[in-house]
Amino acid sequence: MVERIFNFAPGPAVLPLPVLEEARDALLSLGDSGIGVMEHSHRGGPFDEVIASAEADCRELAGVGDDHAVLFLQGGASSQFYMLPANLLPEGGTADYVLTGSWSKKAAKEARLYGDVHVAASSEDRDFAYVPDVAALQFSDRPAYLHFTSNNTIVGTQWKQEPTPPDGAFLACDACSDALSRPLDISRYGIYYAGAQKNLGPSGVTLVILRRDLLERTERELPTMLRYATHAEQGSRYNTPPTFGIYVMGRIFRWLLDQGGLAEAERRNQEKAATVYDAIDEAAFYQPAADADSRSLMNVTFRTPSPDLDARFVAEAEAAGLSGLKGHRSVGGMRASIYNAFPAEGCRVLAQFMKDFAASHG
Repeated sequence: MVERIFNFAPGPAVLPLPVLEEARDALLSLGDSGIGVMEHSHRGGPFDEVIASAEADCRELAGVGDDHAVLFLQGGASSQFYMLPANLLPEGGTADYVLTGSWSKKAAKEARLYGDVHVAASSEDRDFAYVPDVAALQFSDRPAYLHFTSNNTIVGTQWKQEPTPPDGAFLACDACSDALSRPLDISRYGIYYAGAQKNLGPSGVTLVILRRDLLERTERELPTMLRYATHAEQGSRYNTPPTFGIYVMGRIFRWLLDQGGLAEAERRNQEKAATVYDAIDEAAFYQPAADADSRSLMNVTFRTPSPDLDARFVAEAEAAGLSGLKGHRSVGGMRASIYNAFPAEGCRVLAQFMKDFAASHG
């Protein structure tokens, strides 16, 4: 078997080894069925158990009650950028958006196809290096909802607490890159959505947790597949869903539960991130891309004194078995993505590599 290396890629990203081993076996036979998980009918009994278990474990893990629907959809978070306003932004209505990176800007752009968008706050003035203070948000009059992106994968910022929408509005969250990485009060959210490929599973499946009363709203006529109610009424199986992705996502929910749940996930993530941030802060050689009070536990971003040294760092790290550290092209430098499944040992190895590199090139 080929030796696995440390994968710091931002997504698709590292998955838990025990889940990969389970999935490997399930590819040949789901349980003792004699049929692989990708070969089973999405309406057959074996897959009934797969999707029911995935939903039940998601509810247990995130504390999702009966007043929210759990949906397994397709199209990634990018489809949610337009599906959300198409379903839930009234004609002539306004939605408030907080802009903390390129993905939140894209979400706001899609919402403008269906109504007015008011920017409640933005950190673009400093290239999204910080998260706006929740006390500084400026809301519009009677917005339908307040949308924010909980973690900025590109620059490496993260909300420490979710904002509170004004009365009459619900909270909408794009949680792609930090979904279920820490405890949350799902009752505060009207909709919480995330593409799986960063923190929840393989690419191709999107988790949507939606307050059930919002399913009753009909703001405009939409194609069947674009209606949340379609997927809620059909148990995420109006058409053939991404069965393998749902299976793996379900196993990751179970893995997180077995590890101690979201409180334990947060503790591990804080410990991992501190290992890398300490290596940045202990050497004047490195410059962090995000403000200290807005730093992400999922995506640690930093630079060396020059682009040439950045390139050398990435190349030497790759040769040392530390893969995927090149920063996003819009930011440069390096980015270490250390999601739930990333092992703590990889953070320790990276921190030592950073110390050695600084000593050799500083």
